[in-house]
Amino acid sequence: MTRAQIDKPPTVYSFSTARRIVAGARSLDTIGTLAKSICEDVRRVLIVTQPSMTKNGAAARTAALLAAEGIEAVVRTGIRPEPTQENIESFHRALDGESFDAYIGLGGGSVLDATKLLAVLRTNAGGIEGMLGADRVRCAGLPTLLVPTTSGTGSEVTPNAIVTLPEQELKVAAVSSHLLPAAAILDPELTLGLPDAITAATGMDAFTHALESYLSNKANPMSDMFALESMRRISRGIIRAYRHGDDLAAREDMLIGSMYGGMALTGAGTAAVHALAYPLGGKFGIAHGVANAMLLRHVMEFNMDAIQDRMRPVAQAMGIPGADDAESEALAERVVDRISSWTEQLRIPQDLSAYGIAERDIPELAAAASKVTRLLQNNPKPVSVGDMERMYRRLLPR
Repeated sequence: MTRAQIDKPPTVYSFSTARRIVAGARSLDTIGTLAKSICEDVRRVLIVTQPSMTKNGAAARTAALLAAEGIEAVVRTGIRPEPTQENIESFHRALDGESFDAYIGLGGGSVLDATKLLAVLRTNAGGIEGMLGADRVRCAGLPTLLVPTTSGTGSEVTPNAIVTLPEQELKVAAVSSHLLPAAAILDPELTLGLPDAITAATGMDAFTHALESYLSNKANPMSDMFALESMRRISRGIIRAYRHGDDLAAREDMLIGSMYGGMALTGAGTAAVHALAYPLGGKFGIAHGVANAMLLRHVMEFNMDAIQDRMRPVAQAMGIPGADDAESEALAERVVDRISSWTEQLRIPQDLSAYGIAERDIPELAAAASKVTRLLQNNPKPVSVGDMERMYRRLLPR
């Protein structure tokens, strides 16, 4: 059954997110009191962050704000971009013997995902491998407070954490209510210094979350609400944030849009774009947001006959001219054209050969993507291995 054939949403659907969200410029200033609200008698916390946050002073500022509330903060870096299972587990082992009351993640999606996994590693026997998949984390972890410094994954509000498995050349998710953060702070001032390339990649990642969730077979009224507001804000802010990195209003649109995208995927799930993107990251190291942006147009075109009836609200959210009265087919094409225009303006690569990928790699990539059944089952229409090969080939020189 395709999404176009579904007359109404599922009769049962649910939604969960972080217990508390604080947002707005300078909202980082609340971190001390917020930490106290999520953890009784909090005295010592771990700040998991990345080198850029230590260089620009954000980590030191966060530690100082906590110290002002009588909370000792220990800062640690070492989580790599697109972290592997071994990277996160070795980080965890290095903390052996230290005591913490809560974990704070300050950084991009990789840091936030890692922080959630580190928190449950603290309280669960075994390693990450036993947590991969749906509902395989047995016990709640330490409380987590997440502070995103990019506008991409929405990890600060989701029950998901992604790890790279080099031996399988794939990225795999752990999905569990125990990975939901206790609190999140969304301070757009922390994203003002984001480099152009990261603004582009993370912004397209967030938009893909929203669009795929809206078109998912599991879409429902709650996820639709978040997805459409996410697309509205990102459409309004993405080019402005890329061209004018100090535009605080655009940065806030991107950060809140990313959060709403995370909420949308929590309620409905992403689909074939993400399934095809995972092997590109796992085998060839292509940044997740870049991989999504490269694939989005081609997956949309593949799905076109199954999604046209859903595209008017998308076009309206994106501010596309004629969205109120144009024919469905024309609107769907305009949405795809707008996405293509964005990738050109944002300088997103459109050639897999630039990453060393050749025709000989296509069957292996498609076979790996076909294993991501958790996401493929959400796609508006079935996707065969041959279909995936054809979509990958569209990103090779002709």
